[in-house]
Amino acid sequence: MVEISVASTVEVDHAVKQNAAVAIGVSGGKDSQAAALATFAYLDAKGHVGPRALIHSDLGSVEWNDSLPTCERLAEHLGAELIVVRRKAGDLMERWEARWASSKQRYAKLSTVTLVPCWSTPSLRFCTSELKTHIIRAELRRRFKGMQVVNVTGVRRQESAARAKGSIADRDGDGIINWRPISDWSVAEVFSYIAHRGLSAHMAYATFGMSRVSCRYCIMSNIDDLKAASAQEEARPLYRRMVQLEIDSSFAFQGSRWLGDIAPQLLSEEMREALALARHRAILRKDIEGQITKPMLYVKGWPTRMLTDDEAAILSSVRNKVTEIYGFESQCLTVDSIHQRYADLMSERDRRAA
Repeated sequence: MVEISVASTVEVDHAVKQNAAVAIGVSGGKDSQAAALATFAYLDAKGHVGPRALIHSDLGSVEWNDSLPTCERLAEHLGAELIVVRRKAGDLMERWEARWASSKQRYAKLSTVTLVPCWSTPSLRFCTSELKTHIIRAELRRRFKGMQVVNVTGVRRQESAARAKGSIADRDGDGIINWRPISDWSVAEVFSYIAHRGLSAHMAYATFGMSRVSCRYCIMSNIDDLKAASAQEEARPLYRRMVQLEIDSSFAFQGSRWLGDIAPQLLSEEMREALALARHRAILRKDIEGQITKPMLYVKGWPTRMLTDDEAAILSSVRNKVTEIYGFESQCLTVDSIHQRYADLMSERDRRAA
């Protein structure tokens, strides 16, 4: 690929003509690398002289060692500033661990009906929203206050069915324009363009054999990528830490796929035995929580009503059994205490609404 084919819109081109601030989110992966290179070339061709920068949200211990250096080399190549932001409350691994601690506390107090998984999921990607999107956008609003901001990402339609339906650009409620300039590029075009511009893609592609580069172990990774990651020495401490969270929580990393099954040879005998117990506990939990009827489950604004005596009896039985298999010190284990907890929660909600 010699000629670039950048997707744009009238709104994006107008912002570029007005010399809006343009920030390209970079992770170290191939798509954001290609998007940054293509965007800078496009801006040059359009005569853009407004501020430009690359911005990287560092997710901490889950990142590959070469991810930030890849972003730094890209910034040097483009002669651009690289802004690095981080979540002040801790990195992604700490967020997963804190989420499990919170889940236990909320369950013990009956602030939730069932145990909440600690991991991000494809439908609840707080790893992206909390540790990337929100932090990056807050920094862009602060740094380019009063300016039109164009936020560039390397999202491609070929990546998934959901992204295939995405637009080239849109505007958020805060006025930031989100632009996806390589929406229609193929994987081959991405790698070809990076090489054409004289750069190398992240070493994890060629050296580790990864098909995608994000976190070392990503909720979206296929089994081959998980195996390739576990084969790398730098990723093994994180592997054991993540498996330990599977053991503690009895929630598999990818729904029904346990990370601990990917490379059990990296675990101690004690961890392998503990993982087997966690898998058994997960089966028991699912069976026990399956007794809760749909009208009793957590919904926004919960609790929306008091439980019947029969429903309270079901919840009492479930909470006693889950408390026993996990070893929690739970409150509200009797029918009367459950009724009282619901009454207290509803009164508290009414007071806040008043």
